[in-house]
Amino acid sequence: MKNITIAIEDEVYRRARIRAAQDDTSVSALVRDFLIKLANQEDTAERLKQLQEQTRKKIKKFRAADRLGRTAVHER
Repeated sequence: MKNITIAIEDEVYRRARIRAAQDDTSVSALVRDFLIKLANQEDTAERLKQLQEQTRKKIKKFRAADRLGRTAVHER
């Protein structure tokens, strides 16, 4: 596990300490949880980008003329 040092405004730190106390945890735990969520979001975004590329590669041909007409869409 790595330790990091950050600099934040006094008021931000005070509010973080209050929030941590309300949640019965520490400021370090709040920051750690935030960073874990942030990292997971990036993983999800990258996975979705890869899925999008795979899906696009599967589409052999797409033409606007191949779309259903207005009447056919409303019949569904």
